[in-house]
Amino acid sequence: ILYARPAKRKHGHPIQLLVGHCDTVWPENTLKTMPLEHIDGKLKGPGVYDMKAGIVQIIYALRAVKALNLDWVNTPVILLNSDEEKGSSESTVYIRRLARIAERAFVLEPPLGLDGALKTARKGLGRFTIEITGIPAHAGLDPEKGASAIRELSHQVQALFALNDFDKGISVNVGMIEGGTNPNVVAPFAKAVVDVRVQTIEDQAIITDRIHALKTVDPETSIEIKGRWGRPPMERTERNQQLWLMAQKVGQNLGIALDQGMAGGGSDGNTTSLYTATLDGLGTVGDGAHAHHEFIFTDKLVERCTLLSHLILHKGL
Repeated sequence: ILYARPAKRKHGHPIQLLVGHCDTVWPENTLKTMPLEHIDGKLKGPGVYDMKAGIVQIIYALRAVKALNLDWVNTPVILLNSDEEKGSSESTVYIRRLARIAERAFVLEPPLGLDGALKTARKGLGRFTIEITGIPAHAGLDPEKGASAIRELSHQVQALFALNDFDKGISVNVGMIEGGTNPNVVAPFAKAVVDVRVQTIEDQAIITDRIHALKTVDPETSIEIKGRWGRPPMERTERNQQLWLMAQKVGQNLGIALDQGMAGGGSDGNTTSLYTATLDGLGTVGDGAHAHHEFIFTDKLVERCTLLSHLILHKGL
């Protein structure tokens, strides 16, 4: 974790939190097969869009403020973590601590789409594991003496998919299954890993209860449910919308047309939003997060850095 703040903070001044991450999904030595290239106004390379560009914006926005001898009301505090792509399991405690005392939080994740919409809402993300224990038996000699964990798991998979409600933004996906020991053995064990996403904290509680309420169909099998929510939903709260409207006005003054949108994935903005006004997706416009064509528009890097400079200097929400 990189934590930075001005050496001297004015007494009584609130802080504003600038959040980003330096890790990517790309393995070591990816640059050998996916080199950094600047072609036709696009900078291509692993992690440039998600989210090396956002880090550059933080650095140069603060340099611009200093070079122009301007002053801020809200003292900027920077936190860059290196575990965001894996769920920020170690850094979340520090993000919470800073968000609780911050006036607002700007998250430098990439924006939405080629129009560069800011992210004012994100789905919450949960990961659950369903484990079934059955009774093994010889599949040819006496299969009736067994209780198949795989067959039971098939019932649970159907029940889990039935929880989907796409109109409400609820998605429940059984993405991995495993089980059994051998084709000629009634399976004594089976497991499913489930990805769950919701738009509201209310739906988070409802879906959690329904998953934990799953019961076996075959009474000779047993079920164990493990897992948790890695990130809560980032909702369009009143304070978040106030911050968005401020950013929209700042953008208009700079000749930058901004829109807002919802992201299906999570970020550290999901965490800061629980405690303070949060605006996400302030990074540079581009495309290809986690994909081989990942890129940013270099002219938009300058534009979004200018926007961030003005947001840092703006008072209140």
